[in-house]
Amino acid sequence: MEVKKDILWRVYLGFLGLVLFGVLILGKAFYTQRFEGSYWKSMGDSMHTKILDLDAERGTIYSEDGSMLSTSLPQFDLYVDFAAEGLRQKNGKNFFENIDSLSLSLAGLFKDKTAATYKKELRLAYKNKDRYYPLRKKVSFEEYKELREFPLVRLGKNKSGFIAEVKTKRLNPFGELGFRTIGLYRENSKLVGLERSFDSVLRGTTGKRLVRFVAGGVMMPVEGFEVEPENGNDVYTTIDVNIQDITERALMRTMQTNEALEGTCIVMEVATGKIKAIANLGRTKEGIYFETDNYALRTSEPGSTVKLVTLLAALEDKHVTINDNIAIHGGRWTLNGRTIVDDHHGPEVTTIKTAFTQSSNVAMSKLAYQYYTSDPKKYYKHFSNLHLTGKTGIELNEEFKPLIKNPNKAKYWHPQTLASWGFGYELMLSPLQLLMVYNAVANNGKMMKPYLLNEIRSYGTIIRKNEPVVLNEEIASASTIQQLQECLAAVCTEGTGKKQFETAVYKAAGKTGTAKVNDGKYKYSDGVYQSAFAGYFPAEAPKYSIIVVIKNKPHAANYYGGSVAAPVFREIADHLYKYSQEKPMPLQLPAMADSMMYTFSGLKKEVQTLSANFGFSYTDQLVGNWRKSFLKNNTVQSQAVNTNEATMPDVKGMGLKDALYVLESAGMKVQISGKGKINNQSVAAGAPVAKGQQIVLYLN
Repeated sequence: MEVKKDILWRVYLGFLGLVLFGVLILGKAFYTQRFEGSYWKSMGDSMHTKILDLDAERGTIYSEDGSMLSTSLPQFDLYVDFAAEGLRQKNGKNFFENIDSLSLSLAGLFKDKTAATYKKELRLAYKNKDRYYPLRKKVSFEEYKELREFPLVRLGKNKSGFIAEVKTKRLNPFGELGFRTIGLYRENSKLVGLERSFDSVLRGTTGKRLVRFVAGGVMMPVEGFEVEPENGNDVYTTIDVNIQDITERALMRTMQTNEALEGTCIVMEVATGKIKAIANLGRTKEGIYFETDNYALRTSEPGSTVKLVTLLAALEDKHVTINDNIAIHGGRWTLNGRTIVDDHHGPEVTTIKTAFTQSSNVAMSKLAYQYYTSDPKKYYKHFSNLHLTGKTGIELNEEFKPLIKNPNKAKYWHPQTLASWGFGYELMLSPLQLLMVYNAVANNGKMMKPYLLNEIRSYGTIIRKNEPVVLNEEIASASTIQQLQECLAAVCTEGTGKKQFETAVYKAAGKTGTAKVNDGKYKYSDGVYQSAFAGYFPAEAPKYSIIVVIKNKPHAANYYGGSVAAPVFREIADHLYKYSQEKPMPLQLPAMADSMMYTFSGLKKEVQTLSANFGFSYTDQLVGNWRKSFLKNNTVQSQAVNTNEATMPDVKGMGLKDALYVLESAGMKVQISGKGKINNQSVAAGAPVAKGQQIVLYLN
């Protein structure tokens, strides 16, 4: 019995010990969670870190005259670390002393919540010690500048807990103008155009940031562990904004009138090979025209515009002259069971020049077949000599490679291939490749490489500069070039282009083209025609070469190159010729009472920096961030620029980028005319404005 009691006593004692040990564990767990939770939580968070990439500010793409074609505007995502040491010092003295005025300021700036709501939400986040509280996303540059002056925020990052993550918004100031060629940068989207070709140049060098994970999987930057990104370089193109606008309008007008499927137009500077404009329009299912693809770089069977190459080969190899006669059999010729026909009935015999101006398929196919059947490699060599067997090398990655069968290698070569080549079938060329040939004829035989890039600059310093490149000093002899020029000019005075150019005040030269389309989607039997016109003007002293290629809808009533594509050429040429004849008025500078007076508009901080760097006296007690400043007697005097969203600010004297910050932040749509600094605006300063309103800025 005594043994049993002794055993039970020991069991009870052991059980009691286990109970007490369990109570101690639960007590310690409660104490750790209740009183030491924040400490251990922060320790745990600090053990979960990650290095993130920081994107650099993407460079700007400019036109040749300095107009911005694609640029980046900063946006800010705002967070608050309510566990920041400085914010919680002295029981949150800074927070509670500023919460009322901060709430009022936030409500006034963003206008999305009342001051009472902001106060309630901020107090709750402070109570919960939220580590990365999302205050507001996609804050504009102007809003952010104003926010930095708010109560509490102006105390600095540590004392306020405010954290700003900078992101950029890519903007095309001219909207859809040259959209496909310029491209538009979108994160995680496929790039096109110059944005794609020069992505590595524009992107800059990525920075690094160390972050640690806090509650809810949110990442918070670790201060002092950050490598700043290096901003991207700027790309200056050969594009002329005015010519691009003229080109797109002319192409759009014809496309809409004819309900065409797609079209392109390229304007090239004859002497240099600079591309001054590329317009591309495609018709959507809804019937809207948009720059859906870069058709200027896509290949197709060119039709009659390639007859220039056929004629060049026959002339250069001394087989014929343009005054020789050729039998065209009334415009119908049967070759080995295949009948080649002209679009209109002709004579039995005509001169080669007349056959070219009237776009005779029979004449050109006979030239190719008759003189090169025994040696097709010789004909092919002319295409190679004209750089039509490879890409042009223009700075756009979407360029298609031409398809010209090599007689030595072509699997499907047959004797009739030569006859087809003669008038533009069984070969694939892009509009840009063809324009390069026409431009060479305009340039007296010197072939220039087409290019879009003028310069690459880093913070204003030129680090790469493109110069015109000669691909071939002489594509043919002077005699051949002179005969080709004579034929091209005759097309516009007595041939298939006569109707479009007989009233022109200048002389044009070019070639019409009309081809049946067989591109995979459409077959020859579907009645889809491609209209084209390639040429240059003025014929006697060419300055620009232009090609227009338009794919018409099936069974269109109007589809000839002379009546569809040539009018686009004519409209562009009319505008450019008119501008070339207008002599600029001499600049009249207003008399200035003080020769030491200069003006500058921009951020207050920039005015202060400039003043200090040049040793000028400057004091500023004005409110706001933007200044209109002027120098008088070695003293900088300033006026505050009103940035009230309800009224138009005075942006005259600002650079374009500063003006865009101000106006885009207020929700206005901005159009630009000219280059340099802004010297006028379409809406007067102080006038009432609304979000979405269109504003035109005139640069000097």
